[in-house]
Amino acid sequence: MRKLWGRANSVNVQKAMWALEELGLAYERVDAGGAHGVVHDPAYRALNPNGLVPVLEEDGFALWESNAILRYLAAAHGGPLALPGDLRERALLEQWLDWQATTFTPAMRDAFWQTFRAPEPDRMLIAASISATERCAAILDRHLEGRSAMVGETFGIADIAVGCAAHRWLNIPVEKQERPNIRRWLSGIAARPAAACVVTQPLS
Repeated sequence: MRKLWGRANSVNVQKAMWALEELGLAYERVDAGGAHGVVHDPAYRALNPNGLVPVLEEDGFALWESNAILRYLAAAHGGPLALPGDLRERALLEQWLDWQATTFTPAMRDAFWQTFRAPEPDRMLIAASISATERCAAILDRHLEGRSAMVGETFGIADIAVGCAAHRWLNIPVEKQERPNIRRWLSGIAARPAAACVVTQPLS
């Protein structure tokens, strides 16, 4: 049985959930992290020594890091998430996966955490985070002009990774600039049935 460890309100777990749903793969999701605990248990640390979510467990194989899980599922199962055959197109897909993980999501971290999880929000941290994220949003909005997918003409794992982050950013209740290309693209991919596991989840 395929098992996905992690709570449903984690943006990184949501990426893996979306991919599994796109592929129509049966899986059991097990709550872990945050209020659910589990991640400090020795058995869990044997799966992921970092004590983070998600972890995909499949026939004795355990894989952590959400974008690595996306890459694995796309390579192993193909289908609607099949990786591009063209090496340059695949490199662009990898580029946006890395950008999401190293630039876009880290930029918005304080805006999200201070708004939803901090007992006393730090307005300076929020302001700095908004400023950093706006720079990322401007890059993404320019990239998406005239596009329906992050790379090429076909929905793929870069759309999942960046889409989960963009959905979170647009729904953090802070003042932000309007980004019409992001909204148009996100509306299109959010209409996919598999996206329901992400877009119906309230931010928390």
